[in-house]
Amino acid sequence: MKKEIKFSLVYRDMWQSSGKYQPRVDQLVKIAPLIVEMGCFARVETNGGAFEQVNLLYGENPNKAVREFTKPFNDAGIQTHMLDRGLNGLRMYPVPADVRQLMYKVKHAQGVDITRIFCGLNEVRNIIPSIKYALDSGMIPQATLCITFSPVHTVEYYVSIADQLIAAGAPEICLKDMAGVGRPGMLGRLTKAIKEKHPETIIQYHGHSGPGLSMASILEVCENGADIIDVAMEPLSWGKVHPDVISVQAMLKDKGFQVAEINMKAYMKARAMTQEFIDDFLGYFIDPTNKHMSSLLLKCGLPGGMMGSMMADLKGVHSGINMILRSKNEPELHLDDLLLMLFDEVEYVWPKLGYPPLVTPFSQYVKNVALMNVMALVKGESRWSMIDTHTWSMILGKSGKLPGALDAEIIELAKSKGYEFVDEDPQKNYPDQLEEYRAEMKENGWDCGPDDEELFELAMHDRQYRDYKSGVAKKRFEEELQRAKDAALAVQGFSEEEVKKIKRAKAEPITALEKGRIIWEIDVTSPSMPPEVGRKYTPDDTVCYIATPWGTYDKVMAHFAGRVVEVCAKQGELVNKGDVLAYIERGRDIA
Repeated sequence: MKKEIKFSLVYRDMWQSSGKYQPRVDQLVKIAPLIVEMGCFARVETNGGAFEQVNLLYGENPNKAVREFTKPFNDAGIQTHMLDRGLNGLRMYPVPADVRQLMYKVKHAQGVDITRIFCGLNEVRNIIPSIKYALDSGMIPQATLCITFSPVHTVEYYVSIADQLIAAGAPEICLKDMAGVGRPGMLGRLTKAIKEKHPETIIQYHGHSGPGLSMASILEVCENGADIIDVAMEPLSWGKVHPDVISVQAMLKDKGFQVAEINMKAYMKARAMTQEFIDDFLGYFIDPTNKHMSSLLLKCGLPGGMMGSMMADLKGVHSGINMILRSKNEPELHLDDLLLMLFDEVEYVWPKLGYPPLVTPFSQYVKNVALMNVMALVKGESRWSMIDTHTWSMILGKSGKLPGALDAEIIELAKSKGYEFVDEDPQKNYPDQLEEYRAEMKENGWDCGPDDEELFELAMHDRQYRDYKSGVAKKRFEEELQRAKDAALAVQGFSEEEVKKIKRAKAEPITALEKGRIIWEIDVTSPSMPPEVGRKYTPDDTVCYIATPWGTYDKVMAHFAGRVVEVCAKQGELVNKGDVLAYIERGRDIA
């Protein structure tokens, strides 16, 4: 019998790689016991990059979400882990050192055991401070190698980085194959090389299914000493996501590895519940293409999780590009033609920008430059005319050292703009700010929360946190969800009137109890506007008043919790007894 291989369910990344949003906290708490009951997971990824921004976008408290989701796993003895972006913390751009340091104290207090620390450039100066912060806070730092395929990303390159990270105190190494383009043979040799030098170091493999190499890669790393494999589960496995635990378990079991058994009854329940979450609202934000694998990803090396946003970008410029082509009497491009042009341009751009591993945020930078180049070429203009500030920061070395050499053309372009290249610790470019945010909390009368967790959220996601506190985020999300629902119905070919009928069929009418003029308000002394679609009512809320001809104001109550899907009467309109004033769909609070 070969060694034991453990499984980690990447429940956060399953959603991240499928669409825009994560489940709400009530859904996470509901699914956690079933994940425990499945009995096959030694670890579960509970939070990290993008997770907390999503909570804030809902108008939901991310600290509550992390604490409540990690607790069932803590109680069951299952390790929890998060994803963090090193210098960038939990966001897409750099974070001051004092905010980074606070993050580990907060996350450890909230029940997160392990932090997977990565830098999109594999820059050790961005990772090593986080290793030390995690150790000081009682967390297990899992230092990460971002895997890609290029002439400079060799086994020797990665082993050298692993040596430095392990020497800095990392007891674990993650091979993060975010696009699934790592070649199985190379990954096996890399695993073996690290294990031979550092036999006590735990190696965890994380590979996306996108181009179809992941199962072969899993087998290779296991045969060469890997300890833990990241897996997904239906209905969000495969596609651009991760292999399913059932298939991985069967393959490794057949090869003689010791693997945990799966409680299939619990698996099926968790599978059905995850589908419920998709049907509830998350499916409106899942790009259908992310359910499919594509060998084309081997050509460009972009992560599968980016495909949704990239296709949205392409659709956004498609008509504009064809308009330009028509004006030049040139043939128009199909969307697939444009996709191949973009892939070709990524392939052209990437080496000239120094081969940054194509992972957040650098994959976005490379993709954006390629997209702008495609647009410029269609117009008959030269490449490189539209490079944004963040990409220039990467090029100039402000995010860390690039793995490869910049093309002479890029160096000359930078010099022509008067830009200076730097090679110093990237953290020096971002001074401490925590006390500024503490002052803002005090000024606003906001509680910093247990272990300063609310202060941390403001400092890490200041704009989103302010929107959350003001209620703007919740309102914005509700409007976005309603637009997504309407768009889904429109795609199915329903007319505007048919859409109204469908909404009404799912809702309950609120009717006038007397004849009179409708006043959409709560306080009759200050008339206001009708409620917006998406507004939430509780059973005790007043929906409106009816000003009767005999001078009374009759309250119209909601009597149940729900949201407005249609308003049928205008402010001040004369209505008769029994007329429908609005339709409200029953349901729990979205946030």
